[in-house]
Amino acid sequence: MPDPREADDYDGPWKEVLQRYFPQAMGRFFPDAAAEIDWARGHDFLDGELQKIARDADTGRRYVDRLVRVWRLDGRETWVLMHVEVQTQRDGDFAQRMYTYNHRLFDRFARPVASFAILADDDPNWRPQRFAYNLWGSEASLRFRTAKLLDLDPDDAAYADNPFNVVVAAHRGAQQTRNDPTARLGWKLTVVCGMYARGYTRRQIIDLFRFIDWVMRLPVEFDEQFHQTLEQFEQEVRMPYVTSIERRGIEKGLRQGIEQGLEQGLEQGLERGLHQGHAQLVRRQLTRRFGPLPAWVDGRLEAADLDTLETWGERLLDAETLGDVFDPLGARAP
Repeated sequence: MPDPREADDYDGPWKEVLQRYFPQAMGRFFPDAAAEIDWARGHDFLDGELQKIARDADTGRRYVDRLVRVWRLDGRETWVLMHVEVQTQRDGDFAQRMYTYNHRLFDRFARPVASFAILADDDPNWRPQRFAYNLWGSEASLRFRTAKLLDLDPDDAAYADNPFNVVVAAHRGAQQTRNDPTARLGWKLTVVCGMYARGYTRRQIIDLFRFIDWVMRLPVEFDEQFHQTLEQFEQEVRMPYVTSIERRGIEKGLRQGIEQGLEQGLEQGLERGLHQGHAQLVRRQLTRRFGPLPAWVDGRLEAADLDTLETWGERLLDAETLGDVFDPLGARAP
């Protein structure tokens, strides 16, 4: 299996999927609260405000926290603190941390904060909901809402269109197959192919695949089998969303670039090799998507740095024209 330090690092994927699908997260985990929010007015992430009070960042431990401003249906502004606990064991300080964040936010900004927690651990008996202390009749407390992933059915038909059904299935599958690559391969294919069957949009499949692919990492030989099976499935259903293929191509381009740079034996050669690998990959993808390319494309690819090449590679997944890839704001491509 992959290095557990990598395979069980769920923080990054959870942060990304919450950022992109926060309304759906509230709808899946806390539907009664979500029903009172006016999503038509939008929502704003206030992570900068959260960082001002998150002293726990100094401890070296990472947490998945999101502070979000929403509006209720009655027009009132409300702040929502969403915390995802992804550790696989009890955290004795968790309830106190929820209280501390809530208290500090109210103290600093004078705003009521609704605190929610998604418990993504694998201990069915760990269910913190309240922090309180009492001294000589003086009491302080916080009761917060929690959703336990172990309690949720990822096949719940009532949430068939909610992307967090996929998130729940992938996360729980990763936990249950941590030491069984064969079972993980089958589970991962079921989750990914299920998105096609449920009619998820191209954008949703691409976004959710990143989450699935990260939390359900496979050993190299099983990963190769996964991609071959998925490519065959995509061809059969005639929905080539190419997420897996693109990822595979990027990895191949990176390997080629690294190998070329190492052969040169110099740091400059490594950077050049990486650049050539990225540029060649983007060019192949562009040709496959748009056909023969005009002469100016090679010049743009050659002059671009690695970050720009990666940006273009991401844009072409949704681009309808070359202009959408290179100059999405409408500037002249050459």
